[in-house]
Amino acid sequence: MTGIYRVITHVLAVLFVPVAWVVARGRALHVACQWALNTRYPAENLSGLTPGAHAAFTAARTKALWRHGILLGLTSGHRDAETQAELFDAEVQRTGSYERALRLALPPAQSQHVQGVALDVRPYEGAQWLEVHGARYGLYRVYDNEWWHFEYHPDGPPQRLPHPGFAATRAAS
Repeated sequence: MTGIYRVITHVLAVLFVPVAWVVARGRALHVACQWALNTRYPAENLSGLTPGAHAAFTAARTKALWRHGILLGLTSGHRDAETQAELFDAEVQRTGSYERALRLALPPAQSQHVQGVALDVRPYEGAQWLEVHGARYGLYRVYDNEWWHFEYHPDGPPQRLPHPGFAATRAAS
């Protein structure tokens, strides 16, 4: 099924190019790609990302689609502190422990989603593409246990950690 969505999205992007050329001549392929991906992922929300993270992600997904035929969607980007707190509290409840919750989520003060530089991407093939090519855009996978989580680090790769709360749990021991 993923292959069908990939083909349909690519065909839409091709069909959008003439209109995109009229609207944004120098950026027609980029604009057509964003329109096609917005059609494929209508609930996607890129607002709240920092300008650098937004530009890096949209440039990466444009290259992924046009050069490699790979879809790169956003499951979650920026989250406000309240939403992040709710997600973390739910993980504490689910796992039964603050320390276990840190393996899968972070409190707002530690989450890069709240800062607008973290991206949870989809599908798996898109995340694989981003892991290979993301450094060109300053986008890096930062946790071993989360294939979908990437962060914008324009100054180079951050230290890769086993899980989100690794630094916090290591400091506590």
